[in-house]
Amino acid sequence: MSITEKTEREDLGAAGAQLSTAPADTFAEAPALGVLGWTRWMWRQLTSMRVALILLFLLSLAAIPGSLIPQHSDQLKVEAFKVKHPTVSPIYDRIGLFHVYSSPWFSAIYILLFISLAGCIVPRSWQFVGQLRSRPPGAPRNLTRLPAYSTWRTEASPEEVTEAARKALRGRRFRSDVTATSVAGEKGYLREFGNLLFHISLFGLLIAFALTSLEKAEGGKLVVEGDGFVNNLTQYDDFSGGTLYGADDLQPFGFDLDSFDQKYATSGPEKGTALEFKANIHYYSGTDGKPVKGEISVNHPLSIGGEKVYLISHGYAPVVTIRDAKGNTVKSVVPFLPQDTALTSIGVIKAPETLDKNGKLDQLGFRGIFTPTFAVDATRGWYSTFPTLQQPALILNAFHGDLGIDAGGQQNVYQLDTTHMKQFTGTDGQPFAKMMQPGDTMTLPNGAGSLTFDGVKTWASFTVSHQSGNEAALISGVGAILGLAGSLFIQRRRIWVRAARAEDGVTVVEMGGLGRSESARIADEIGDVALQLLPDAPVKPDGDPPPSADDEAGTEPGAETPAVNDDEGARA
Repeated sequence: MSITEKTEREDLGAAGAQLSTAPADTFAEAPALGVLGWTRWMWRQLTSMRVALILLFLLSLAAIPGSLIPQHSDQLKVEAFKVKHPTVSPIYDRIGLFHVYSSPWFSAIYILLFISLAGCIVPRSWQFVGQLRSRPPGAPRNLTRLPAYSTWRTEASPEEVTEAARKALRGRRFRSDVTATSVAGEKGYLREFGNLLFHISLFGLLIAFALTSLEKAEGGKLVVEGDGFVNNLTQYDDFSGGTLYGADDLQPFGFDLDSFDQKYATSGPEKGTALEFKANIHYYSGTDGKPVKGEISVNHPLSIGGEKVYLISHGYAPVVTIRDAKGNTVKSVVPFLPQDTALTSIGVIKAPETLDKNGKLDQLGFRGIFTPTFAVDATRGWYSTFPTLQQPALILNAFHGDLGIDAGGQQNVYQLDTTHMKQFTGTDGQPFAKMMQPGDTMTLPNGAGSLTFDGVKTWASFTVSHQSGNEAALISGVGAILGLAGSLFIQRRRIWVRAARAEDGVTVVEMGGLGRSESARIADEIGDVALQLLPDAPVKPDGDPPPSADDEAGTEPGAETPAVNDDEGARA
């Protein structure tokens, strides 16, 4: 607000007050001496709109690193980032950029914004309730000082003008109050309500985000066709829980993957583009729940037991039978991980219980590539040309020795540790490898055993997510949009109508209007109300003036209509 506007509002007294519940800007005011004075000053600054906007901007900036830098919720990506960027990683780790949303500096901004909004909302809400319960303020002494003003003379009595003005304002949904020979009307309370709704909704968003972070849990599971999943911590491939949500809070449910449907474009420039991914399952909720048929597709998760199950990816799992040197057989279904859009996949097969010719433990390990549609060239080697099983092939090389499983440490199931293993070689001394199609067998050198490629199954990867603050965030977001729209497009305004007898006995009607912000809308509304009053308070002619050029042009002598002017102090 400018100095001129501030002076005008002070001159208008109560008539220009309380058009908004926004606290006065005291940022430039010096605090009173003493600890209490400084404390009050700092509290006023913290709860001011300026500081709230600054904190909101800082919170937005602080969230950027959380989107660009891997977070501890995905530890594998964090470790890969540290390996790739060894110089900056220690700095990032020290200032908390790998766990932005739980870092002290992010929490400090979040809490300060939380306090700022709370300290702003509570007093403004009480003030707004007080405004709703109070009457519109009486007319100022000098209506000509208002931005919009109109006056005319009429032979109707002041009481008739006052009653007509009251009815006109009530008909236009103004809250009105009659005092003596003046009527006060006020409208546009929804503007301030929208402002408060926006702040309350923003406060609700902060609570919802905090609740989501504290009670968030997410886990991933790869399920092979024909297998199932039970919502138990031991069943997850990876799991991360929030502060208030852990393994004991997991809801009892499970599902079985019956089949997986996939469709791709088979011709044209979009050949190989995915058209449909759909997991067909049977799921149950609760310990005694009956299995129910369901589907999970991309962007269409399934809600089971209050949790959301999302379809993330899919691939193929070769089915193999391994025989050791003693004829013992082990059948295994091993998922291979896709490396491109045509689902060229890599993987490892481990056989920790195999024996050599002498009956001693000699663990077998296989590493290789699976291609749904086999192709090979000198540059790319073995690869797939299409993601469906048109010509599946499994290419493996073989190792024997110690897999490292018995050491007790954690080991990635998709990697083969060959530190204590020896690769099989052929008769030519080259590493032993073989390409197999379903039904083919790889016979290992020196009678060490064999591996038969029996067939292929499909696997799908799912993410089970628990988020308790989504509904509150949605409601708060909608409320913030509605509140912002109300505060932007609704104008708080007041209109006064005063009727008083002049010395010659004629009633002088004065109208003035004041808006929350300067605009032509209040002047237009003053004009509409004035026209509505004319039938009950017609303009009194001033007599027959001498002829003029206007008379010769056809203007009716003595005609006078109420004038409305936006300029301050203008009189019609």
